[in-house]
Amino acid sequence: MSTITSYLFLVLAVVLGTTSNSFAKSAEGFTLWLPSIITAITIVLCMYSLSQVMKVIPVGITYASFAGLTIIATATVGVFKFNQIPNLYTLIGLGLIIAGVLIVNLMGKTNI
Repeated sequence: MSTITSYLFLVLAVVLGTTSNSFAKSAEGFTLWLPSIITAITIVLCMYSLSQVMKVIPVGITYASFAGLTIIATATVGVFKFNQIPNLYTLIGLGLIIAGVLIVNLMGKTNI
């Protein structure tokens, strides 16, 4: 698998992880069947996608990128779907997460 394909799987994992997080909130403590089932399916597919990424990209870089991007995406979903508006400090923290993901991917060694 090429590096480009790995990053495409990483994007897929972020989308699936964000979907899982969004439906987990909608599941209301797993009391609603449909969002609970969607949560379970998307998290399993997310983990499969991550396992494919880790064949090429080191686990630390993979997980740091996945976690950071999923946090940003989930916070964005929270704004639009659940009307959860972040304050200034939250925005600063999210900005630092973005900076961290960029540093790890652009300046980190890939042969860890």
